[in-house]
Amino acid sequence: MFLAKRLVLAHFWVALIAFFAALVLGAWQMYVRSPLSAWVNNPEHYYRSVTAHGTVMAYVLPTLIAMGFGYAITELALKKPLIGVRWAWAGFWLVMAGTALAAVTMGVGKASVLYTFYPPMLASPFYYIGIVLVVVGSWIWVVLMSINLRAWKKENPGVSIPLAMFGNVAGAYLWAWTSVGAAVEILVLILPASLGLTDTINAGLARVLFSWTLHAIVYFWLMPTYIVFYTIVPRAIGGRLYSDTMGRVAFVLFLVFSMPIGIHHLFADPQVGAGFKFVHAAMTAMVSVPTLLTVFTIVASVEIAARLRGGKGLFGWVKALPWGNPMMLAVTFSFLMLGFGGAGGIINMSYQLNETIHNTQWVTGHFHLIFGGAIVLMYFMLVYELWPQLTGCAPLSARLIKVQVWLWFVGMMVLTMPWHLVGLLGAPRRMAYYDYTHPDLQPQAWTVTASAIGGFVLVASGVVLIYILVTARKKAGVAVEPFTFSRAVHPGARTPVSLNGFGLWVAMMIGLTVVNYGYPIAQLASLKEAYVPVIPIGSR
Repeated sequence: MFLAKRLVLAHFWVALIAFFAALVLGAWQMYVRSPLSAWVNNPEHYYRSVTAHGTVMAYVLPTLIAMGFGYAITELALKKPLIGVRWAWAGFWLVMAGTALAAVTMGVGKASVLYTFYPPMLASPFYYIGIVLVVVGSWIWVVLMSINLRAWKKENPGVSIPLAMFGNVAGAYLWAWTSVGAAVEILVLILPASLGLTDTINAGLARVLFSWTLHAIVYFWLMPTYIVFYTIVPRAIGGRLYSDTMGRVAFVLFLVFSMPIGIHHLFADPQVGAGFKFVHAAMTAMVSVPTLLTVFTIVASVEIAARLRGGKGLFGWVKALPWGNPMMLAVTFSFLMLGFGGAGGIINMSYQLNETIHNTQWVTGHFHLIFGGAIVLMYFMLVYELWPQLTGCAPLSARLIKVQVWLWFVGMMVLTMPWHLVGLLGAPRRMAYYDYTHPDLQPQAWTVTASAIGGFVLVASGVVLIYILVTARKKAGVAVEPFTFSRAVHPGARTPVSLNGFGLWVAMMIGLTVVNYGYPIAQLASLKEAYVPVIPIGSR
């Protein structure tokens, strides 16, 4: 029985409406930077738009999707009503209030500092208060996930935690710890300066604290997608999950390896010593391990589905895959974009090679492929999978879903591939204007035009997404089939004790973070030279 339908629907609808608005802003940004449009003559409007786009995509969309999906998993996987529904609604309204406060502040031009909000640039304090409210609302979700799991384990001693719930709680714990860095940065450093209580700020310390959050947040974004990979994709395409244990290993490895790696974003910052930059580079390489495990496991699960359909031979089974199934199409495109984006990430994490592409459009292309491509595409699929359960509607149109998935894949590839090219040529990111009439830049004009076209294709995909959900109709007289998660090839296999709980892995996550961040934070906090004058941007 699924009782928290309205709660989950509220999270999904707000997430998708905010997402579509941010999608339109992104396409507008590419258009006004391209030769297709005359310049808007006010760079602040451009940066206002970039801040809104990034804030929604980085904080609002993934937080609400993770929360809504988490509440759904709690009831569907544990097969019991959600404990703490009133608190869940309180968390939702806190996220709503924070989103509205930050949106208004950005809209009136008092927070054009981009979603990274690096000091010494300072926005209005209302922008930061809005972000804090979003984080506090999400922390309520974290607590509720832990309480519900604990209650279930008390009622089912010795029973394996369902894999979907295991991944869900792993994601919640990861978010609880990774959000601490940005929360401390805002509360201790940024808000006092934004409120006018001080006229200087420790910019180096602020950047290190934000790096605590900056890269680990990617794996919080990724957790719902990986839950879909392991617990929905095999069932949706008519197969079995190759290994339940492998899924648990991947989830706990993300807890361990995704935290102590953020300083690889600060390779060009002189405040951090070379030794810790090297350590974070090495640790960043380790986070590829759970992704490679996942690629192997899901490809094996897909092969099982094909062979159950009669696929033969070493590679002949590929023809037997259900290519007409939207989920099969989506997971294929997601893996392709994950591959391209991950290959770019190897360059970003390299202490030496990073200098070639640092702060160029290459970086923009990399994270759009990972997040906007591989991750968000599977957000769409989890919403489609749950929509009949949430609304009682008839099965959604497979044809329209495939159209939407194709548009998203094509749009994302057309958008990002030119960014990689011009990034190698040295084109800087976060620039409001490029003069493509200049002889040196004119050969690159086509790349921005192509990216603008890709942005418009993505908006078209977003329109189809909203259309599919809005036009879904309840099927009178026909009950919706109960929702099921994927079954493993060996469903009765014993789960190792270490993979049926989180104590060991959370301790390792915290320990590695302290080791990798403790000294840089303590050192920068003690340096008076690290303080610089603030630069208010409409803050007072």
